[in-house]
Amino acid sequence: MSEGPRRPPPSHRIPPRSRGEVEHEAERSYVFRRVVLPAQRFIHTEVLGGIVLLLAAVVALIWANLPSPLDEAYFDLFATELSINAGIFHIEEDLHGWINDGLMTLFFFVVGLEIKREMTRGELAGFQKAMLPVTAALGGMIVPALIYIALNAGGEGERGWGIPMATDIAFALGVLALVGRRIPAQLRVFLLALAIADDIGAISVIAIFYTSDLSIEWLLIAGGILAFIYGMGRAGVRDISVYLLFGFFAWVAMFESGVHPTIAGVALGLMTPANPYYSPAKFEESMEDLFAKYREAHARDDEAAAQHILGQIETLTEGTEAPLERLERRLLPITSFFVVPLFALANAGVVITGDSVSHAVSSDVSQGVAFGLLLGKPVGIFLAAWLAVRLGLASLPLSMNWWHVLGVGLLGGVGFTVSLFVNGLAFDDPGLISDGKMGILAGSIVAAIIGYVMLVVVTREPPASSDEDAQVAGADPG
Repeated sequence: MSEGPRRPPPSHRIPPRSRGEVEHEAERSYVFRRVVLPAQRFIHTEVLGGIVLLLAAVVALIWANLPSPLDEAYFDLFATELSINAGIFHIEEDLHGWINDGLMTLFFFVVGLEIKREMTRGELAGFQKAMLPVTAALGGMIVPALIYIALNAGGEGERGWGIPMATDIAFALGVLALVGRRIPAQLRVFLLALAIADDIGAISVIAIFYTSDLSIEWLLIAGGILAFIYGMGRAGVRDISVYLLFGFFAWVAMFESGVHPTIAGVALGLMTPANPYYSPAKFEESMEDLFAKYREAHARDDEAAAQHILGQIETLTEGTEAPLERLERRLLPITSFFVVPLFALANAGVVITGDSVSHAVSSDVSQGVAFGLLLGKPVGIFLAAWLAVRLGLASLPLSMNWWHVLGVGLLGGVGFTVSLFVNGLAFDDPGLISDGKMGILAGSIVAAIIGYVMLVVVTREPPASSDEDAQVAGADPG
């Protein structure tokens, strides 16, 4: 069996445009060469995002369980009240709320960008291409919710059925990267597409089922602002500051409407143009003309004309990159290494004592979340994917087998970030919130460990050389 294509080294995972910018500076700057470029290579390794997130969660758990008064400082910090009063609206929340409702909007904006990218030219573009990850994600949402409902129907925790439906992309991809280069390249693509489809489902659940005290007036205002932003894009407005201003107004209106304000971030991400303003042919043609004019201006020492032309070249060059790609590569490190870890720090802190663990073990909420993630996710993902292939709706990539799908299903049970987010929306009672967190931590950790071990075992042999899709409807596990 020939060895499949090797995964690129970490440095090659830097977005090409970002790598070009840094490497150009590295040629003339010792700091860029010795510090910035290695840092870029390190930042864009898949494992690091999951590690930083895990460290933030560990810090939160340790801090929340330190002796008094250090433990009180943790809860007091995130209970600090902050407010914005602008006359027509007044928003007052504690620091915990500002992180969950404000900063996480940036995270969901990036999620919206990723969803649009995958739906326009990624693994969710086209019916046949999207059916396997979409169907698997659907099964991975329904089965965990059913398990949770079976344990909590009619109880005080029944509102938490959306908690085990989510998959944490950063953690799941980080664990997959730890398996090494032996995994088929298509397996990572499948997990990424599945997690993106899962995000679409989670966002829909948040918008529809975790909305309270709906204000139609504010909702119409939010819709009007979003429509105006869309119209600006269609009219060719490119000034990012204008979009930031009206994006903030859309967030405020969504907050006041009762719909969770992070939905505004998703909507803005989905409206971001996915195509560049200038095609390669247009760029080349325009650049030749502008460069000739620049040489003429420079030859006659016309500095003003030369600077004017350089401004046109700068705009032209920027226009060859789609706004979606530019925003995603700029914001992804910020959300991965600041927003999401800060969210974990604010939300993962739970007091662990003998009594709290004993209560969580017997709690229907903790059991529903843990079993939903640990059992519901892999079972739902595997069965839905198998059924889609059997019915001829989708095909399994040749480089993958059903053990791979089951392993990815287990990694899908790592629901840390979005599960904690939904947990906070589902419950107001501190006891239920604590039980939900216990279930999320237990289910996610065990699912990550078992998924990692399984994928290490089933990927001992090098992957097949072809990554092309092929029908494997009759394949059995192993």
